[in-house]
Amino acid sequence: MCEYLCSYVGVDEREDVQLFYYFIESESNPKDDPLILWIAGGPGCSSISGLLYEIGPIKFKEVHYNGSLPTFTLRSGSWTKIANIIFLDIPVGAGFSYRRSGQASHSNDFLLADQAYEFIRKWLKSHPEFISNPFYVGGDSYSGRPIPVITQLISNGKGNEDDNEPYINLKGYLLGNPRAIPDEENFRIQFANGMGLIPDELYKKLVHDCHGEYRSEYINSNNVACLQNLDLYQQCIDGIEMPLILQPNCSDVVLPIEQPSQMRFEDQDPLSSFYCPNELFTVTSIWANDDSVREALHIRKGSIGDWERCGSNLNFTKILDDTRPYHLNLSKKAYRSLIYSGDHDMIIPHRSTKAWIKDLNYSITNRWRSWKYRGQIAGYTESYSNMMTYVTVKGGGHTAPQTKPEECFAMIKRWISYRPL
Repeated sequence: MCEYLCSYVGVDEREDVQLFYYFIESESNPKDDPLILWIAGGPGCSSISGLLYEIGPIKFKEVHYNGSLPTFTLRSGSWTKIANIIFLDIPVGAGFSYRRSGQASHSNDFLLADQAYEFIRKWLKSHPEFISNPFYVGGDSYSGRPIPVITQLISNGKGNEDDNEPYINLKGYLLGNPRAIPDEENFRIQFANGMGLIPDELYKKLVHDCHGEYRSEYINSNNVACLQNLDLYQQCIDGIEMPLILQPNCSDVVLPIEQPSQMRFEDQDPLSSFYCPNELFTVTSIWANDDSVREALHIRKGSIGDWERCGSNLNFTKILDDTRPYHLNLSKKAYRSLIYSGDHDMIIPHRSTKAWIKDLNYSITNRWRSWKYRGQIAGYTESYSNMMTYVTVKGGGHTAPQTKPEECFAMIKRWISYRPL
């Protein structure tokens, strides 16, 4: 595994925060191909999510778990075919990243951004052969909050003006189904209505009675009509797989990991397949917590306990809830940006993303149109005068490259090469 290079970089004043990363060179032309720093969402999810589930060159074989150590197969739509990618476990407590002192145990959106910026400066100093490569910051879900901040920190850096700071050839950033504004959840009502999950009559009542606020914890208890309609709405979507509404709901499918060797194939739930995130996540934990795997990854003994895909005891404070000012600042410097949405994601609906892009108030340079893959419509796209491109991935979920790998590879290949979708 670590033929791909796995290691730690210490950040913070005393390097108390040890950030773990996986680096995979481009399969095409590492010397000239773009370098992407990839950060998972959460906050606090491991970059293994991007590496093994979404855009890396390998994935788990999609077979029923039989108690043995999971094995890998190649992914045909890997973004490493055209780019060098650093998969970073950040903030502290995510994946294999750890702290060396109690003072470094907490994090927040801005501290995460500061440490990611320090990480990439140190990494490039140690890998000067990649300094001239076009550089992008990428990620999905919650990383949509810190990534614009990280990108701005890089854009404001001294670069070549300071011998202690390497030049970073920043070109832009890319975000998938990103968190960006405070009221994203409110767009789920519109999404549910548009997808036929709730009837028009209920949608109209919700709009009329709830006055644009659909989170029950913020609604006055005297607004009985709103609360009753919200209850009807919850009944309608009960059982919907929020990250990808097309998939079966299998939240109750759990692998018997305490005694996996005693599990028989015929004992498994018929839905217990790699369509179920719970099984995939459990298999990943079994793999990441295996002693031989940790040794191969060069994980420092005693640095963390059990590996978790997303840190359950993460000491993280969410501070930034509106990233639009950062997008505006970056637009002024003409950095490129790719914002894409799996259009069947109900966690961060595409309507939410399109709304905040519209709020930036940039003129449209290429109007809404379909884009195709192998002669079929793969989604829709629109471009703006601030060098931003918005793309929907038809049938995609919350992490679109996981569910639509070939289409998303075609998307990134065209965009990173400055070609129209």
